[in-house]
Amino acid sequence: MSAGAPGPWQSLPEAEADLCRRFMAEGHVIVPAADRAALDALQRRAATLAAAHLGLPEPDDATAFLDGIHHAVTPEALNPLRLAVIQGLNAWPEARPLYHALGRAVLDTVAGNELAMQRRLNLSIQLPGDESSLLPAHADLWSGDSPFEVVLWVPLVDCFASKSMYLLPPAANAAVQADVGRFAGQSAETLFQAIAADVRFLNVPYGSVLLFSQNLLHGNRVNTEATSRWSMNCRFKSVLSPYADKRLGEFFEPLVIRPATRLGMSARLPGGFHD
Repeated sequence: MSAGAPGPWQSLPEAEADLCRRFMAEGHVIVPAADRAALDALQRRAATLAAAHLGLPEPDDATAFLDGIHHAVTPEALNPLRLAVIQGLNAWPEARPLYHALGRAVLDTVAGNELAMQRRLNLSIQLPGDESSLLPAHADLWSGDSPFEVVLWVPLVDCFASKSMYLLPPAANAAVQADVGRFAGQSAETLFQAIAADVRFLNVPYGSVLLFSQNLLHGNRVNTEATSRWSMNCRFKSVLSPYADKRLGEFFEPLVIRPATRLGMSARLPGGFHD
């Protein structure tokens, strides 16, 4: 943004201001992972946990193993595998710091540098042709999430077309949500068909991360690609922004609190005065 230009980001460096403008216009940004070593470590750990659950040797090529997991597991056995992997990742002390490292810069720019992070990481696996792992069109705001939250979505393999997730852009989303009551009593598929022409399936290759507003309608469809989808997601928000049903200390944990904020939180007015 040029010097002196009006707008809420005029004091930011141009690259950060551009990121803010893109996020506001599109409801999401896709950027390179800030720490590739951290991403590779998470991918290797997920592949190792999956192989152990299936009684297979640790894979030499984590990407190929995860992409081809449908050769080793059936849809009926998928959820126990997913639970084993995500429980193993959440039990790993390094997992949350590594995950935050993937999006530290983009989170600082979009959400702020004093953050609360969801306590548990999430994992999605979609086998080709599997109809049992679908997430219908929804906005997290509808189910008790704060509108101040953003989601850091991290692919562990290349995610594209039906192997990825879709997002309804802000303008179309505003129009639908203004009259969403007309879908009351109808199926989630009816809602999707109403927005199908406007949704965007996001191309997020391995090595990149997606940050999006969970206020926008999003979901996934049957994976019609030849390989399996593996993606992780976790919610972040400014630690001092308002909470909804999911509260600090229960669903979220403070991740970064600056010294001035810590001092302010503990400050008390002087005492010892009497009427």
